[in-house]
Amino acid sequence: MSITIEGFTNGPAATNSFLLWDDRKHGMIIDTPPASFNEMTDAIEREEIKPTALVLTHTHWDHTADVNLFKERFGDDLLIYVHPDDEYRLKDPMKYLEWPIPLEMDPTKPDRYLRHGNLLRLGEMSFGVLHTPGHTEGSICLYGEERSIIFVGDVLFSGSVGRTDLPGGHHQRLTSSIREHLLPLPEKTRVYPGHGPATTIGVERETNPFVGV
Repeated sequence: MSITIEGFTNGPAATNSFLLWDDRKHGMIIDTPPASFNEMTDAIEREEIKPTALVLTHTHWDHTADVNLFKERFGDDLLIYVHPDDEYRLKDPMKYLEWPIPLEMDPTKPDRYLRHGNLLRLGEMSFGVLHTPGHTEGSICLYGEERSIIFVGDVLFSGSVGRTDLPGGHHQRLTSSIREHLLPLPEKTRVYPGHGPATTIGVERETNPFVGV
């Protein structure tokens, strides 16, 4: 069976989010930036997708702002997944803002935790969870080995890496996460980051000046 990936870019930080579904219309949402709800919901309705998993790669506001809108729309059929080390920002999102933002965010309660080594299955989709701290304490990546794809949030970008100067960031941990968990992946692995264009592990291994290879 095939998997379809549709990407969206929304909000003041031009944050990427992703909608995945298989031939049976099982769906997964990855990240929920500001203003992503309407656009992604239109796609869900157009394709008649049944989203049952919403994964937050980390809990900075530009990746979580619309999460409650999705939960309200799809109810208990949609489970919210996050790494436990990043849950605290969901409990009190306005408290942990790094700067003022033009919106209010209510607390969010995740339904399930994702930890390193977990396997997230959804219909015909299967993703391994990689805990990759450094940008935040609980940043995760979702690796679809069978499809040679990985969703990396703000850990790795095309030609760059996630910032580590915000609370919870740690440059050495980020570098270690990338070296230990991402760069050893096959070079043709397609990388879908939280900002900017997609890339591959091979390109970043050879050309990214920030990964320390």
